[in-house]
Amino acid sequence: MRILKKLFDNNRNWAAKVKESDPDFFVNLSRQQNPEYLWIGCSDSRVPANQIVDMLPGQIFVHRNIANVVVHTDLNCLSVIQYAVEVLRVKHIIVCGHYGCGGIRAAMDNREHGLIDNWLMNIKDVHRYHRDRIDALTDEKDKIDLLCELNVIEQVANVCHTTIIQNAWKAGHQLTVHGWIYSIEDGILKDLNVCVTNRDEISRTHRLK
Repeated sequence: MRILKKLFDNNRNWAAKVKESDPDFFVNLSRQQNPEYLWIGCSDSRVPANQIVDMLPGQIFVHRNIANVVVHTDLNCLSVIQYAVEVLRVKHIIVCGHYGCGGIRAAMDNREHGLIDNWLMNIKDVHRYHRDRIDALTDEKDKIDLLCELNVIEQVANVCHTTIIQNAWKAGHQLTVHGWIYSIEDGILKDLNVCVTNRDEISRTHRLK
């Protein structure tokens, strides 16, 4: 089927409902986007950024990839961060992982998965950094969930280590980077108590003068 009629029907119904509650919504939305938040999340279809925090289109700028990874050679992700920070002037960057992440699970099973194995190397590195802590657990689900959390914490650090974020802080931009995780089983977000607000809070190794 070349035309997915059901999706177009859903779209028209959704647009009609929005306009019924706010006739000027799309007119105002079309004029500009002014979000306060950049969401860096997983591509998993069960983790839609806007719906999780009950926000409308235009309120969150979003970048998603397998296992919510921030790689310093990924020009796609870095371009999103730069645009969000320098053009949209977001105030918060949220790195949000989720429990039971398939990318995390695949990075731990030591099987070959094809091209994606190159991407998963970034998560395998996080596993290597924390192997003793993860291996101390006996339940496989607990191991995966812990690595999901540790991966978020590592990606928050990766965001903060970019020249984009450090230059923004040096310029006096009020910008905070957060680490959260989401449970698909109950729909609840958890704050991992990772919150970075300035360059003095990152490692000296990565801090630029």
